[in-house]
Amino acid sequence: MDRRLFTARSASWLALLSASAWNQAYALSLSDLSNTDATKGLKEALEKGALSAIGILGAENGFLGNDRVRINLPGALNDAANLLRRFGQGGRVDELVTAMNRGAEAAVPQAKNLLSNAVQTMSVNDAKGILSGGDTAVTDFFASKTRPALAVAFLPVVTRATEKIGLADKYNEVAGKASEMGLLKKEDANVQQYVTNKTLDGLFLMISEEEKKIRQNPVGYGSAILTKVFGALK
Repeated sequence: MDRRLFTARSASWLALLSASAWNQAYALSLSDLSNTDATKGLKEALEKGALSAIGILGAENGFLGNDRVRINLPGALNDAANLLRRFGQGGRVDELVTAMNRGAEAAVPQAKNLLSNAVQTMSVNDAKGILSGGDTAVTDFFASKTRPALAVAFLPVVTRATEKIGLADKYNEVAGKASEMGLLKKEDANVQQYVTNKTLDGLFLMISEEEKKIRQNPVGYGSAILTKVFGALK
């Protein structure tokens, strides 16, 4: 047999054997996992998801250029803005929308430490329940633990960004009246609060998307603990 062909085939066989050994090593059920491993897997999944989301959303146009998380004016105000654009007066509207999204992009990096520390609030006894709780159970758990604190951290950053263009007060005045008339949700009547809430929605949406990817293909992340923990759910 040609030596090069023999070498190539040998390499292929070795690769298959390695993959088989890897799969067998982690062919566990959820009941086989220790609480410690389950907790480690959740921590790593959160860190990877959070860092990925922050990296994407915290960059320029992370919100503004992404239709899935882009922050537009709410409800009736967006309808009014579309009407203004038809009459060639959309410049100021676009300026406000850009400022809102820039505020979100600037705020998101503030989440890194809070999300990294959030794993400490999780009991090891809860770990397996969270793991088997659905495609976004990890994200949902940490959102419930960190969202209020993140809102406090985001608000000042968002406020600075929206106030730069001098339209925040005008928004709040118009939105307040729209809310009183039942045309707008009360929580959307303040631009700073509205953008902060939308920033949080976008952040946890992106983290949940990363969690889904990890659950679907843990091996692809090259992490032994992710493969062991999330592979046990297959």
